[in-house]
Amino acid sequence: MPKPLVIGNWKMHGSRRVIGQLLDDIRELGRDVRLDVVVCPPFVYLAEVAGRVGESGLKLGAQHLSEYPEGAYTGEIGAAMLVDVGCEYVLVGHSERRALFNESDEQVMRQCAQALRGGLTPVLCIGEDARQHAAGDTWAVLERQLTTAGLLSRLGQQDRLHEVVIAYEPIWAIGTGVAADPDDVQAVHHRIRAALGEQGSAVRILYGGSVSAASAGRLTAQPDVDGVLVGSASLRAKEFAAICDSAAVVGWKH
Repeated sequence: MPKPLVIGNWKMHGSRRVIGQLLDDIRELGRDVRLDVVVCPPFVYLAEVAGRVGESGLKLGAQHLSEYPEGAYTGEIGAAMLVDVGCEYVLVGHSERRALFNESDEQVMRQCAQALRGGLTPVLCIGEDARQHAAGDTWAVLERQLTTAGLLSRLGQQDRLHEVVIAYEPIWAIGTGVAADPDDVQAVHHRIRAALGEQGSAVRILYGGSVSAASAGRLTAQPDVDGVLVGSASLRAKEFAAICDSAAVVGWKH
């Protein structure tokens, strides 16, 4: 069965010096056979980080990819390019991409398909905002995002569903420093897994949203939480190591 998965999304942070030091500090995490650890640096550092993570056992991910395979799309990055520099994973549909750059569910669907065609593992991010959460619309939002992203009906590669990672990131929890209640997270994850059908048991479903060393253990202890997508805490080596240790101790639960 797949191992627990911890992904560090560095967003638009860092420099060659800062990232170099961070990699020195977390390199041992990649040798922990109990879990998979992925780091997602900014695009300009991908090739440099790739040269460092291979020997450590850490895996490389990108923060975004184009919905197109190649062509005259200035500023975009294709799946084949990401694979060429050593990426294995790519975030798709992150809440910041949806909110700040107006990425639609349709675009996210095409990005997810491009990732699979290109040999990448897409990490599909879904989640509701504060207004939707307060109105009790959490599942309606998630179901729409899953369906439009093609995982329930439209991807055309349904037999490869097990190759996709789902990351539930309640937008209302991101950046607050307070993760969602573990019991509530479990309820959402269980419903996501059930909606994925027969292959749902093989899909890793992560939680993302103010994950910290203090909350990681309680989150990953839930039976349907298979790891975490970590934001700012992934830039602090000791805290990220503690989060990884929590996920590794819990292990795969299905």
